[in-house]
Amino acid sequence: MRLLLAFDKFKGSLSSQQVGEAFAAGWREVRPDDAVELLAIADGGDGTTEALVAGLGGEYRDVEVHDPLHRLVVARYGVVDGGASAVIECAAASGLARLTAAERDPLRASSYGTGELIADALVRGARRIYIGLGGSATNDGGVGMLRALGYRLYDAAGHELMGCGEELVRLAKIDGSQRMKELDAAEFIIASDVDNPLYGEHGAARVYAPQKGADEAAVQLLDEGLRNLAAVVERSEGLDFATCAGAGAAGGLGFAFMALLRATLRSGIDMVLDVLRFDSIVARCDLVLTGEGRIDCQTLMGKAPCGVLRRAARCNVPTIAVGGGVEWCDELRSSDFRAIYAATPEDMPLSEALHPDNAKANVRRIASHIAKGWH
Repeated sequence: MRLLLAFDKFKGSLSSQQVGEAFAAGWREVRPDDAVELLAIADGGDGTTEALVAGLGGEYRDVEVHDPLHRLVVARYGVVDGGASAVIECAAASGLARLTAAERDPLRASSYGTGELIADALVRGARRIYIGLGGSATNDGGVGMLRALGYRLYDAAGHELMGCGEELVRLAKIDGSQRMKELDAAEFIIASDVDNPLYGEHGAARVYAPQKGADEAAVQLLDEGLRNLAAVVERSEGLDFATCAGAGAAGGLGFAFMALLRATLRSGIDMVLDVLRFDSIVARCDLVLTGEGRIDCQTLMGKAPCGVLRRAARCNVPTIAVGGGVEWCDELRSSDFRAIYAATPEDMPLSEALHPDNAKANVRRIASHIAKGWH
């Protein structure tokens, strides 16, 4: 039998590759003659670079860039397809993980560092750029990123702006005359499962800025700024991108990519599976194992295991889900997963379950258990 292991990370514990390796070890203890293939996956957020670099035999590049508060840091992105494509997570340079809780401030935070990563990839020859939009600390509508790519931002008096959330209400003009020439031949594919518009009740500021450190006054200012940004861009581009699904992703980075860089927005897991040529791989398999750290109702809302399930079903290949833990709901019970398992024993505290050694042992144990019962 040929088995495909396509796990997302167990967040806070194991990478997708580590989950797959632990599961493979447990399965082989019971069924050593089965062919086991590992494919690290991600849903467009944290772990996307690792999954694509591993799956396509790429490499990493470390670059000195600026964090959300404009401090120098070293961030990493991936290079695949022999250097023709790059994989960049906006969280690598502009993520919440770069800041302490006390430092979170979307009024001051900028996506400039994400633009620096893109600029580095373009200068080195990449022309297809895959972008994961999860985990940002910013709410600047992507203007910080644009500035790093050569765009210039001005207020009504002609003063140049640096590109952060609190400046958006003053923005009057975006000048692309000095933007990088490499952008002319670049293709951007952005991965996001967020469908929020740029501004308004369901927009970037009102929904996500409080998680990034904004109080109500800051949320109001940011939302007004995003409305102004949309108006400035509509005057110059002649199109309204603010209401597009995903425009509010990553504090409005989705808007900047679509409106000014003509990016294509994709579901995170679908983008990853397409790039990894998942369909051709699963077609030659008899069983798929997938999962993530916690399986619950949200798993069925476009997250990685759900994407794997949909693709495998097209080829009539059964899929089993394994989570670090499982929170059952009616939707899971009636789903098309052949079976769903929790790797963590019920009597193990979460603090112990998250320890990598324990997590690996739990995954290995549940793999052996599944292998014994599979016919």
